[in-house]
Amino acid sequence: MAHITLPPDLPGIRGLMAFRPETAKPLNELVDVLLRGPHSLSPGERELIATYVSAQNDCRYCQTIHGAIAAHHLDHDESLVLEVKRDFEHAAISEKLKALLVIAGKTAQGGRQVTAADVARARDTGATDVEIHDAVLIAAAFCMFNRYVDGLATWAPDDPAFYRQRAAIVAEHGYAAAAATPSRDPRSDR
Repeated sequence: MAHITLPPDLPGIRGLMAFRPETAKPLNELVDVLLRGPHSLSPGERELIATYVSAQNDCRYCQTIHGAIAAHHLDHDESLVLEVKRDFEHAAISEKLKALLVIAGKTAQGGRQVTAADVARARDTGATDVEIHDAVLIAAAFCMFNRYVDGLATWAPDDPAFYRQRAAIVAEHGYAAAAATPSRDPRSDR
């Protein structure tokens, strides 16, 4: 049960955003820029960074929804998402993304954990300053989102179909627009 009174039919961050729409707007705009805006990394790759950080932070809702969005962008490859969460160094992703995930993971542990050697590895794989910057910012933002979701004890649906449905909506319309898009109540499956 959530620590505050939230809409009972909206899981995770969706309930929090409905509770406080004036803070939801800038948060959704930030995520749209970071994960969907024009970039040299694909939306799927950026969603993998968000998923990995959320998994490292043990945020069930965020790692599941962003994993579903990543899979949606990556030809529905849910097994790749699981590989990245479990052991990205051996996953079928680019060396550049692996280096950026090292940086993101260390950022999640504490910003000062990122070393010059980590950045050099990323640069050696072709990562640009914008990609390095955004890997750190995605990780930092998702540490905040993960703590927001779990710090207020929101709930997460058990049904994988819920996440796939929301992933399709977000992938097509973005975060800000998807926030206003209803979906079926996942509690009706219980």
